[in-house]
Amino acid sequence: MITIMVADDQAMIRSALAAMLSLEDDLVVSAQAGTCAEAIDAAEQHQPEVVLLDVQMPAGPDTTAQDGIEATPRILAVSPKSRVIIVTTFGRPGYLRRAMEAGAVGFMVKDAPGERLVEAVRRASQGLRVVDPELAAASLSVGASPLSAKETEVLRAAAKGGGTAEIAQRVYLSQGTVRNHLSAAIGKVGAANRAEAIRVATDQGWL
Repeated sequence: MITIMVADDQAMIRSALAAMLSLEDDLVVSAQAGTCAEAIDAAEQHQPEVVLLDVQMPAGPDTTAQDGIEATPRILAVSPKSRVIIVTTFGRPGYLRRAMEAGAVGFMVKDAPGERLVEAVRRASQGLRVVDPELAAASLSVGASPLSAKETEVLRAAAKGGGTAEIAQRVYLSQGTVRNHLSAAIGKVGAANRAEAIRVATDQGWL
């Protein structure tokens, strides 16, 4: 039996995926999680062979992981034999590159046919990669994110709204440093202003 953890912040989707996978004779869902923190804890406790991990999940307590991609290396640190497949609503090229760099072996969009997800789980358990070829080509054409880690953090904080002072409080930096990072990010993505920079970086999957 292939043991699986399903991690998604939407309970209905999580339950539906678990129910679908459980219909297969060779698959068993041994754990579920709704936040990054829960996913890390469940992976450590259950040591699943395959982890289906949503991108846009809340961090939860006691972790700095802001989404499923950032949670991936932490999951692999506590469950080294697990194989992570990122499953997301948004097939953004930057997400794929970030996921692979984080240690995931697969990347799938949620509107893929159910049988394709089942096959992906089986392939991942065998040590194979599972990536949509068109998305892989798009990822190569877009390239890596031009943003530094701090620029990404500041732009992600800016996406939540608020002025420079509020953003500075969120990321524990001075207002001047925040302005510098925002200015650099705007220039690097070729945007005219902060809002456009957030939109471009989000569309490319860099945030």
